[in-house]
Amino acid sequence: MRRRTSVATAAAAAVLAAVGTGVITALPSYAATGCRVAYTVSNQWPGGFGASVAVTNLGDPINGWTLAWSYSAGQQVTQYWSTALTQSGSQVTARNVDYNGSLGTGASTSFGFNGSWTGSNPVPTSFTLNGVACTGGVSNSPSPSRSVTPSPSRSVTPSPSPSSGSGTPGVPSDAVWSASGQWDTWVNNGYTVYNNIWGSGAGSQTVWARSGTNWGVIANHPRTSGVKSYPHTVKGSVNRTVSSLASLTSSFNVSVPTDGDYSTTYDIWANNWAYEVMLWMNWNGAVGPIAEQYDANGAVPAFRNVSLGGHTWNIYRGSNGANAVFSFLRTSKTNSGTVDIRAIMNWLRTQNWWGDVTVGEAQFGFEISGTGGSAAFTDNSFSIAWS
Repeated sequence: MRRRTSVATAAAAAVLAAVGTGVITALPSYAATGCRVAYTVSNQWPGGFGASVAVTNLGDPINGWTLAWSYSAGQQVTQYWSTALTQSGSQVTARNVDYNGSLGTGASTSFGFNGSWTGSNPVPTSFTLNGVACTGGVSNSPSPSRSVTPSPSRSVTPSPSPSSGSGTPGVPSDAVWSASGQWDTWVNNGYTVYNNIWGSGAGSQTVWARSGTNWGVIANHPRTSGVKSYPHTVKGSVNRTVSSLASLTSSFNVSVPTDGDYSTTYDIWANNWAYEVMLWMNWNGAVGPIAEQYDANGAVPAFRNVSLGGHTWNIYRGSNGANAVFSFLRTSKTNSGTVDIRAIMNWLRTQNWWGDVTVGEAQFGFEISGTGGSAAFTDNSFSIAWS
C-alpha cells in the first residue's frame, strides 16, 4: 500500500533537496484573489443604453486587468471609454488602458460604454477579473501572473501593429500604427486614439498615428443622414469637479477636406456621461447641433455671439434622449487654436445648465457624417492639460 505524503511535507522535501544540490527550485506562488463589480445601466432609451462598470480589486495588487462577462439577451456594445473593449457573440472582454491598469488591494477603477438592445436588457449575472470569478470575497489560489515564462502580451518594447506604415492609400509611410477595425484603439504617451465607427450605413475608415497627438483618418462614408463615426484622441479622464479645477486648457491644429459632411469637435463628458459638451471648431456640409429650439431655418441658438474661453460662439442646448447636450459653435471656423475649457465649464454653471459637475473625458476628433469618397483628416498636433 502506497503511503501518501502531505503537501507541506512534500514541499519541505523539495526545498531540502534543492539546497543539497546548491540550487533552490521556485515553488508555486499563491496569491490572494478576489474582486467586486458594480454594473449600472445609467440610462436607457428605445434600442439603446448607457452603462458604467466599477471594478474593485479585493486581492493582492495587480498590474494589468481583464474583465469579462456575457450578455444573455443579445446586447451589443457600440461605443466605449476608459477601456479597450472587444465583443465576440455574447462574450464581452474589457481590458485596462495605460492609465488605469494598476489596482492595489481595495483599489477601484471604472469605465463606461453605450450599447444596443432589443426585447430586454438584463444586467449580466457574473464577471471574471483576470480569469477569477468576482464573488465579492477573497480566496488564495496559484497566481496566474507569476508564470516563469513571460506573457508575450507584456513585452517591454511595444511593437507596431502589423498594419503600420503605408499599406493603405493615404496612410503616411512613417505612421507607426494604423487600423481599420470598428473599435480599434492605440495607446501612446498617455493618449488613446480611437477609430470608433458606429453609425448605421457607415462605409470604411482607417485611422493611423505617429503618436497619440499626431494622427489622422482616411474615411469613405456615404453622404446619407446620421453620424457615421467619431475617430478621436483622449488623455485619460479629468475626474475633477469644476470648482476644483485651477485650469483646463487645450490646443489643436488640424487639416480637413474641402468637401464632405463633418465637424472638428471636442466632446467633453461630465457626471458619468449625463452631460455632453461639444465644441465645434470647424464644420462643413449637412451637419448641425442638437437644439431645443427650431424655426424654419433650422436650429436656433440659446445664446448668440458669446465670447468665452478665447473664442466667440453660438450656443445650443438640447438632448439626444440619453444625455443633455450643450453645443458651442464658433462664429467663424478655424483649424487651429487654444481653448480655455475651464471657462466654458464655469459659464455653464452660471447659467444653471449644470451644477458643480465632475468632468470626465475631454475627447478631440472628427465627427463624420459623410465624405462621398475617400477623404483625409489629420490631427497635426494636440495637447490638453489640467490642474
